[in-house]
Amino acid sequence: MAKKAYFYAFLTIFCWSTVATAFKIALRYLNHYQLLFVSTLTAVIIQFLFIFFQNNFSLIKKGINKSFLLGFLNPFLYYLVLFKAYSILPAQLAQPLNFTWPIILTFFTAIFLKEKIRPINFLALSISFGGVLIITSYGNFLNFQNINILGVILALSSSVVWATYWLLNLQDKRKEEVKLFTNFLFGLVYVIFFFLISKNFSFPKFNYFLGGIYVGIFEMGLPFFFFLKALKIAENKAKINNLIYLTPFLSLIFINFVLREKVYFSTLIGLFLIILGIIIQSER
Repeated sequence: MAKKAYFYAFLTIFCWSTVATAFKIALRYLNHYQLLFVSTLTAVIIQFLFIFFQNNFSLIKKGINKSFLLGFLNPFLYYLVLFKAYSILPAQLAQPLNFTWPIILTFFTAIFLKEKIRPINFLALSISFGGVLIITSYGNFLNFQNINILGVILALSSSVVWATYWLLNLQDKRKEEVKLFTNFLFGLVYVIFFFLISKNFSFPKFNYFLGGIYVGIFEMGLPFFFFLKALKIAENKAKINNLIYLTPFLSLIFINFVLREKVYFSTLIGLFLIILGIIIQSER
């Protein structure tokens, strides 16, 4: 069972490590609104198939009202902000900035769930924030003029949206697969409604769908189920969770060799500090 758990965990890591590159490639042919529509629609179809084959339809109605808010946060708002960030930032900046959400989640749990903030949490925040500064300045703290400030704000904002979603999702005791499907189903409704009132959407050419379909499958669809499967059968769930920290480092390999983005040494150092801060704050 342990080998199977690691197998599913590494499938998850592989999927998520490719998506930063997939975002950038897809955004060459789709704008961020179109990418949101195609990927969300694809994810809903994938999740529907899982619900169908697991025969979980009877569970959908229970607590479905919770998905009104959760579906607005994820996928609608989260990916709308994230895809816009990727459209104006290099992937090696957007990806690690988005990965700061566990630090934000710690402070959200303190504020909303009244959990105690320890001095080590502030240390972790400082270390991760130092990593953010190194990445966004390319290691030169006196040179921020070449950075797209809007892109940085959006990438960091996406982590705030995800932390908010994660916190609310923890309070929802429905089965994970059912929650995911209903959240994305309502998210798709929000996406469609947004497009109906927006002048920024045009239906993409059919041959441009492929990038959005890939994102829908390998970012929003399959990896969530792989990860849930890994956690269900794992003997040590903490080890499985910690493996996810490999994702942003592996992502840089795809960014370098597929996108041909020059990965700066400062990006590696900054990412290391962000992950170090996350690991420190997770220690009990």
